[in-house]
Amino acid sequence: MAVKWTSALLLLQLSCCFSSGMCGKVLVWPTEYSHWINMKTILDKLAQRGHEVTVLTSSASILVNPSKTSSIKFEVYPTSLTKDDFEDLFVKLLNEWIYDVPKDSFWSHFSQVEDLMWTYSDSFQKLCKDVVFNKKLMKKLQEEKFDVVLADPIGPGGELLAEILKTPLVFSMRFSPGFGLEKHGGGLPFPPSYVPVMLSELSDRMTFMERVKNMMYVLYFDFWFQTFNMKTWDRFYSEVLGRPTTLYEVMGKAEMWLIRTYWDFEFPRPLLPNFDFVGGLHCKPAKPLPKEMEDFIQSSGENGVVVFSLGSIISNLTEERANVIATALAQLPQKVLWRFDGKKPDTLGPNTRLYKWLPQNDLLGHPKTKAFITHGGTNGIYEAIYHGVPMVGIPLFADQPDNMAHMRAKGAAVTLDFTTMSSADLLSALKTIINDPIYKENAVRLSRIHHDQPVKPLDRAVFWIEFVMRHGGARHLRAAAHDLMWVQYHSLDVIGFLLACGAAVMLVLTKSCLFCYRKFATPKKKGKQE
Repeated sequence: MAVKWTSALLLLQLSCCFSSGMCGKVLVWPTEYSHWINMKTILDKLAQRGHEVTVLTSSASILVNPSKTSSIKFEVYPTSLTKDDFEDLFVKLLNEWIYDVPKDSFWSHFSQVEDLMWTYSDSFQKLCKDVVFNKKLMKKLQEEKFDVVLADPIGPGGELLAEILKTPLVFSMRFSPGFGLEKHGGGLPFPPSYVPVMLSELSDRMTFMERVKNMMYVLYFDFWFQTFNMKTWDRFYSEVLGRPTTLYEVMGKAEMWLIRTYWDFEFPRPLLPNFDFVGGLHCKPAKPLPKEMEDFIQSSGENGVVVFSLGSIISNLTEERANVIATALAQLPQKVLWRFDGKKPDTLGPNTRLYKWLPQNDLLGHPKTKAFITHGGTNGIYEAIYHGVPMVGIPLFADQPDNMAHMRAKGAAVTLDFTTMSSADLLSALKTIINDPIYKENAVRLSRIHHDQPVKPLDRAVFWIEFVMRHGGARHLRAAAHDLMWVQYHSLDVIGFLLACGAAVMLVLTKSCLFCYRKFATPKKKGKQE
C-alpha cells in the first residue's frame, strides 16, 4: 500500500512538471509583512507545480520562517542585525510615519518621509551587502544555476543577485512612491494629465488645479524626492559589478513586472508588454469559521457584523485612539469583530469582541458581514473586493491613503483621517457605508469585475514566471525605451533639431528677402525744389 501511495505522489509531481512544461529552480529575494504574505502565495503554487523554490532570507527576518515545514527551501544568511533590531526598526519607522509626520505641509511631509525611507533603505543595503560579500554563499548560489530570480523591488537586492548570477529576473510588487521604480526602472509610460502620481490621493478624473498638483508631484518625485538614496545604491552596485552602473539600470533588465493590482482597483493607463496586473492572487472562497466566532456572528441577527483590522503590522494603538474607536463601535447595532492586541479600551461596548488574530478572508466572505474597517492595505482591500464588501478606510502610512482614494473614487469606501477623526466621524462613516445601498452595489460591481477574468490572477503570475524560465527571459517584450537616454526618450533631440532647421530656414528666407529688397527696390524720386 505504501508503494502505491509513493507511486501516486511521484506521478502527481511529474504531471505538475509536465503541465508547466519544465521543472525549474527559482531563487527568491523577499521583503517582509504583507509583501511576503502575497509572494508566498506564488511560491506555494510554484512548489506545487514541481518547481524547486529557494528563498534567500536573513537570520533577522521577521515573517519568513525557515523552521516551518514547507515544500519551499530556505537559504538563511547571517547578518549583524537581529530579528528584534529589524522589527524595532519597522515599528519605529511606522510609528513616526503615523503619528509624527506632518500632513499640512507638502515639503515638510515628504522631506520627513524621505528621511524615513532612507533609514529603511540603509537597513536593506546592509542585508544586500551581507549576501553579495559572502563569498561562500555566492559560490553556492552560482553552483545552483537557477532558472529565474523572483524579487520584490521595494527591497533592492534581487536585481543585483540576478545580474551577478546571470539569471532572468521577475519582479512582484505593489507600488513605489511616484511610480519611481516602475517609471525609471521599468520604463512604464506616465502621462501626468490622467495618471495620478502614487501618494497624491488623486483619481484619473482631475480638475485643472488637481492636474497642477499632479504635475508638482511628478516634478518633485522625479527631481527631488528619492525613495532610496540613489547615489549610495549606484555606488554600491558599481562597486560590486566592477563597472559604472545605476540601480535603475540594473532594475531595467527585469523580464517581467507582476503588479499586485488589477482594473477593479486601478485607473486605466498605458502599459508595456512586460507588465501584467495580478491583483488579488491571494484571495479565495471563505471557509467555515470557528464555532465560537460563528455563534457570535449569528447572534447579530439581521443587523449583521462589522469586521475591523488594521493589518499585520499595527497590533497596538495609543489608549486615546483606541477609546475613540471603541466609543463609536459601541453605538452600532451590528456586532463587531476587532483585531486588537493591547490594553482593552475603557469604552469598549458589549457588541464588540477583541481578537489577536482574525480569519479575515473568511469573515469578509460571510453573508452577515456588512462593512470592513481597514487601514487600506492592498491585501485586505482585495479580500473585500473579492467578497463584495464596502469599506471604511482609516489609512495609516505608505500607499494606504492612495489605496483608499482609489476605493473612494470607485464608490466603494469612505475614508477618515486616523489622527483627527472623532467617534462621531467613525460612527457616521459606518452608518453611511451600511445604510446607503450604493456602497454595497459598487463593492459588488468591483467584485464582479474581479471574478470576470479568463485566467485567475495567481495562474497568470505563475504562467509568466514559467514563461521566463522556458524561454530564458522575455526580451522580446522589453521596450527599447531602456536603451534611450532621457533626452532621446522625450524626443528633445529631435525637437531641438527640427527647431534648429526651422530657424535656419527662416533665417535664410529673411536674409534672402532683405537682399532682394536692397538689390531691386526702386528708390523714391525727390520732388523738384521751387
